[in-house]
Amino acid sequence: MKPRIAVLGCGYWGSNHIRTLKSLGVLHAVSDANRARAEGFASEQECLAIDPDEIFSRSDVDAIVMALPPQFHAECAIKAVENGKDVLVEKPIALTVDDAKRAVAAAEANKRIFMVGHVLRFHPAFEKLKQLIDSGELGEIKYIHSHRLGLGKFHTENDALWDLAPHDLSMILAITGTEPVEIRGEGAALLDHLSDFAHLHMRFPNGLRSHLFTSRLNPYRERRLTVVGTKAMAVFDDVEPWDRKLAVYRHAVWQDSGQWAFTQNEPSYLPVEEGMPLTRELQHFLSCIETREPPRTSGEEGISVLQILTAGTVMHD
Repeated sequence: MKPRIAVLGCGYWGSNHIRTLKSLGVLHAVSDANRARAEGFASEQECLAIDPDEIFSRSDVDAIVMALPPQFHAECAIKAVENGKDVLVEKPIALTVDDAKRAVAAAEANKRIFMVGHVLRFHPAFEKLKQLIDSGELGEIKYIHSHRLGLGKFHTENDALWDLAPHDLSMILAITGTEPVEIRGEGAALLDHLSDFAHLHMRFPNGLRSHLFTSRLNPYRERRLTVVGTKAMAVFDDVEPWDRKLAVYRHAVWQDSGQWAFTQNEPSYLPVEEGMPLTRELQHFLSCIETREPPRTSGEEGISVLQILTAGTVMHD
């Protein structure tokens, strides 16, 4: 029997979850503080509209997907797992590391699945990139940099770093398999007190370096993750069409008579199976509910991402 999933929070990203869960045949209910909005989705998707206060204790709900303002995530997740529900919590899973730890500990104590919505981990191009790295195709990874830029998505609680960086941090942590030992952040607030630009620099235990640049005041969109290895470099560019999303550059650099020399090669574009990351993420969630296996994007990873965001926020203007 398929699990019965409810979506709590019917805003922009919640609505994507609603439609995707419906397409997977597991959408049972929707819930939102705005009753009319919930009823609109319930009518459109032929499911139940349940008040937020009631959703946690409903015996006909097996799991809850939470797409709320992040200040509400931890308390709602704790309520859900204590009522026997598995949860998928959108990023960021809380606004403080302590709240995130409480929520993840509650899920563990109640033997519930706690998954974090780091959706780009389920992007076919990133999955292929990860395979390349793990197989040694790029050699030893020395540097990773990520640019996530665009115009818009202004929030009252989240600055550019907290809103945009979790996806990239999740991918960087998946590649490195470890947490940074040094984090340096810098931000600039132009519109109000929240940073609209943010740079994050990280150093990892094996000497690998990484930097991340996010902006919500940029005239063009950029969604690019670059991985530099000793044998080759790879770029996952999500703005490109499917046949150009993953490029490998086999440049060579060497020393010749004390001078540096290099050859620059054209990129080879690797074929990537097309697929919607959100659909794949939710299929993974359903699989975890069924098998009780820990999710690829676990609560522990959500905590690690929050710890980096918190450390990187210290030096913001």
